[in-house]
Amino acid sequence: MSDLKFCPKCGNSSLQWDDEKKWSCSNCDYVLFHNVAGAVAVIIKHGEEILFTRRNQEPKKGKLDLAGGFVDPKESAEETCVRELFEELNIKVDISQLKYLASLPNTYEYKNILYNTIDLFYEYEVSEKLELHLELSEISETIWVKKDQINLEDIAFDSQKIFFKNYINS
Repeated sequence: MSDLKFCPKCGNSSLQWDDEKKWSCSNCDYVLFHNVAGAVAVIIKHGEEILFTRRNQEPKKGKLDLAGGFVDPKESAEETCVRELFEELNIKVDISQLKYLASLPNTYEYKNILYNTIDLFYEYEVSEKLELHLELSEISETIWVKKDQINLEDIAFDSQKIFFKNYINS
């Protein structure tokens, strides 16, 4: 974050990062906020089993993850769930069947920029295991894991580890 030095307004090398959420220019009083990004994670559930994806890209390549992603501008969190599940797994989701469960703060590093996120967790129950067509650039495989056999150390992101610690015990 501190690598950005040049002010986009005046061009001087006077841009300073406050180590939390904004850059400020001491030359022209320009302020650039780095706000929290919204993201969704969907627990696809069949009985006592949960569908995990295995990440096929950094960050956390090879670790388990939930289907989901960042909320686009002018999109609700539920619309993001529908879009991401279609993009990643090629499944069509009934938006009315998504059940909101919780939110947790998280961080996501991408190309040396650390993004603060608010991760919104949803549950989507299916009556049978789905036939999936993966977006291989993002996901190397999917696996069904019984709720009581989830290993938190296999999970990619801290917010999901915290979420599942509580979810397993509920």
